[in-house]
Amino acid sequence: MMENTNRRNFLKAGLSGVALAAVTGNAGYVKAGNFSPNPTAEEQVKNVELKISFQEGTAPGKNLAEKFDFMEKFNIVGFEPGGRGLAARVPELKKELSGRNIKVSAICAGFEGFILSTDPAIRQKCIDTMHEIITAAGELGSTGVIIVPAFNHQTPVMPHTQETRDFLCEQFNALGDFAVKHNTTVIMEPLNRNEAFYLRLVADAASICRDINNKGVTCLGDFWHMTSEETSDYGAFFSAGKYLQHVHIASRKRRCMPGEDGEADDYIDGFKVLKMLNYQHYVSFECGCKGEREVIVPAAVKLLREQWAKA
Repeated sequence: MMENTNRRNFLKAGLSGVALAAVTGNAGYVKAGNFSPNPTAEEQVKNVELKISFQEGTAPGKNLAEKFDFMEKFNIVGFEPGGRGLAARVPELKKELSGRNIKVSAICAGFEGFILSTDPAIRQKCIDTMHEIITAAGELGSTGVIIVPAFNHQTPVMPHTQETRDFLCEQFNALGDFAVKHNTTVIMEPLNRNEAFYLRLVADAASICRDINNKGVTCLGDFWHMTSEETSDYGAFFSAGKYLQHVHIASRKRRCMPGEDGEADDYIDGFKVLKMLNYQHYVSFECGCKGEREVIVPAAVKLLREQWAKA
């Protein structure tokens, strides 16, 4: 009986140490002797900022100026444009963002082809267009360019094997090197099984980042996809650790604005670990809207801030 009690106490102490390491920004790097009390840890968690970002279609407005005016009114500090044609838009975006408290967060895809095609020409198209978008992302100070290895509808595609994973690591390592030269990253996005056969769990994306070990290769967690694929928001984000570069959010039933699906739209569990990890990047709206944007969008922002405060 004493042996079981001691074992429980040992496990409890170990888990407390891991939690403390995560709070202090060392999740995944717990070392012997690092379990000393940290009186500022709780304060640090409370002070982690929720940096909300909007994709281009989120805010109401007839043009960028009107959209940015709306965003500033509600203290939205990130803007996530699409990657298609981004290079040609760099001067416009720089001009419209000048003097505003809004920065470019991630770039949402926009590449052509796909990296896991068995056709070399299609793969090269992906690489070439990613290079173009990465270059523009660097000019805009973006945190990274989102990429999906393959959607379900894309063919011909490589089989889901170890050899395919090894190939993907090689390709992403090269893209990561290119991204670092442009002061940005590539961001792998796991999707739910209805959209992609490959890369569905945040932990899988993070493990690829770990194996590549390139600071230009990162990953994303999307509450919408995580609703279908993950057993825990907390566990998904915690598994990503330092590799988590971006977060997407939407309502959890219909992929609408947060709050439009009522009580299902609970993000507190995920927010808890983002605060614990001292997450410094953006939580970006990637969703539709069933109601009137002028009313629904501010309500969604209010909901997220309330849940962040509770986390």
